[in-house]
Amino acid sequence: MTDMPTIAMGDGLPPMSRLVYGCWRLADDPDTSPSAVARKIRMCFDQGITTFDHADIYGDYRCESLFGAAMAGDPGLASRMQGVTKCGIMLKSPAFPNRRVKYYDTSAAHIRASAETSLKRLGVEVIDLMLIHRPDPFMDHQETAAALDALVDDGLARGIGVSNFMPSDFDLLQSAMKHRLRTNQIEIGLLARSAFTNGQIAQLQMHGLAPMAWSPLGGGALFDNGNPAVARLSARLAEIAGEHNVMPEAVALAWIIAHPASIMPVVGTNNPERIARIGDSLKVGLDRETWYELWTLADSKEIP
Repeated sequence: MTDMPTIAMGDGLPPMSRLVYGCWRLADDPDTSPSAVARKIRMCFDQGITTFDHADIYGDYRCESLFGAAMAGDPGLASRMQGVTKCGIMLKSPAFPNRRVKYYDTSAAHIRASAETSLKRLGVEVIDLMLIHRPDPFMDHQETAAALDALVDDGLARGIGVSNFMPSDFDLLQSAMKHRLRTNQIEIGLLARSAFTNGQIAQLQMHGLAPMAWSPLGGGALFDNGNPAVARLSARLAEIAGEHNVMPEAVALAWIIAHPASIMPVVGTNNPERIARIGDSLKVGLDRETWYELWTLADSKEIP
């Protein structure tokens, strides 16, 4: 097993693995049987990855149920993992044919109903970390805060966080909550660097909170050989990967891990070889100059 570092998420929450397995693509795999999903979970465990990231909407509202079916077939799995899920996005979907548009709902009624539904789909008694999926321009922060606090007080969730929030959105919600927000899950990667300079990561560092990074590999765009804008970056990642006997994806994740903010990459793939090698990113150490070298290649220009 990989010697996987863990991140302390605060009082009342279990430590979470530094690398997180993202479940947003589970429904895309041709084999979504409980045994196939359970194999992916065990492959993560073999590397020390024990934290799994969900959202109610993933897989057009299917992924939580697929994961829950795998755990029901192998009851020992649940006791070894930490679960993160999200709510607040209302998709236009065949599952909800009367919706006219995609919208956000951070009302108390929806937050409670979504948490209860996620618990049922996942087949667990408590959600370790419940996140508001995106900032809601129509949010009543007092109502939303009270509903989130109630999830903790009533034992439905151990902790609360947010996703895609700017510092002002984060501070507004936190101002009305009695429980502390534990993280902000934001897009971070070599092709998504704005969080390093727009205050999102700085704010979390100031409060001693670890960011979670969604789409850390840019949804595959980082290795698009047909894109000349990333060709030099991709080549350098491959060169460093060869030096460490890892895949280039591991170097891109190592770039995120090297940052002092204790960022937790959320990696989602259905490819067994890639799942088995997620932990290789911990084998790659990048010095400061190499970190900036990769930034410069990603930005196609020298830093100011």
